[in-house]
Amino acid sequence: MPDPEIRELRYFRAVAEDLNITHAAERLGIAQPPLSRAMRQLERRLGVALFDRTEHRLALTTAGETLFAEAAVVLGALDSAVRRTRRAGEPEHRLVVTAYPGVATELLHRVREQFRANPDAPGIEVVLSGFGEQADLVRDGRADVAIAGCVDGRGVDTELLWTEPRVAALASGHELAGRAVLSAADLVAEPAPRWPEPAVVDRGFWLGNPDRPADGPVVRDSAQLLEVVALGQAVALVPASLAARNVRPDVTYRPVPDAAPYRTVLLWPSGSRSPWTARFVRACLDLAAPSAERGPAVDASERGHHVDHVLDEEPARSQGRRCNHQVMPSPICVKPLAR
Repeated sequence: MPDPEIRELRYFRAVAEDLNITHAAERLGIAQPPLSRAMRQLERRLGVALFDRTEHRLALTTAGETLFAEAAVVLGALDSAVRRTRRAGEPEHRLVVTAYPGVATELLHRVREQFRANPDAPGIEVVLSGFGEQADLVRDGRADVAIAGCVDGRGVDTELLWTEPRVAALASGHELAGRAVLSAADLVAEPAPRWPEPAVVDRGFWLGNPDRPADGPVVRDSAQLLEVVALGQAVALVPASLAARNVRPDVTYRPVPDAAPYRTVLLWPSGSRSPWTARFVRACLDLAAPSAERGPAVDASERGHHVDHVLDEEPARSQGRRCNHQVMPSPICVKPLAR
């Protein structure tokens, strides 16, 4: 039999999510009998049962659970390809850049000014995104480039912009606030804030110590994080730039020299050949430097330590490039902006 159709996979996902044919049919806007027939047809195509059917309930078989996970990947990739293709065909192309609020604001202003000075350059649209969302926005085609600190590297290429130390954020009345310098070991017994999507970030990185439990309140952004700190409900490790932007009387910041530094990176789709994406990356790397928005403690010495490997001046047809110490295929060619 022929392979499954995309329509069948979408139908299957809806049924598997609801485990109710009637509800899934209503959500899909079709009648129940055609949906039931489509599920039977899909099972015949695959030669396996996807559902355990009883008179009163519907459940996924082991094969059904496998297809449920795999179909999400297939449909996500298709949706991303469609979105990127449509955006590439827009008569007035925009370069969509996403970042967490407050991250690299000054840098983005300066890059936009460079692009505006070039009459052939596309407009830059900056889309603010939540914690840990940047890589997903690039992967699924909603953004061309992102600036982020916590990166799941699947399907994206990255380049380091800068590093900076992290500091402990404590309630001003906390006993550790009376010490000038702290270590990661000092924080082991302190409750740590929890992010709602632990897969997005390296849990050990944010805790600062593998023995430290993440048993504090759940937070979704830096504003919530600082509130739970101020209330004495958690002690957090935060970038020095965040501390510099959020000076307040109820929160004290103390250096933690042995905590791993915070890394801010550029990321874009793996193998991208977009010349304007390349020029945006080049402009950011040229302009990135310690600034007031990142605070005086920023250490930019690591930024661009492998830029020469990534920013290959050869045409994009070159055989490969080295990015983050791995050989990457299908490079974009990043060239300096015309002055």
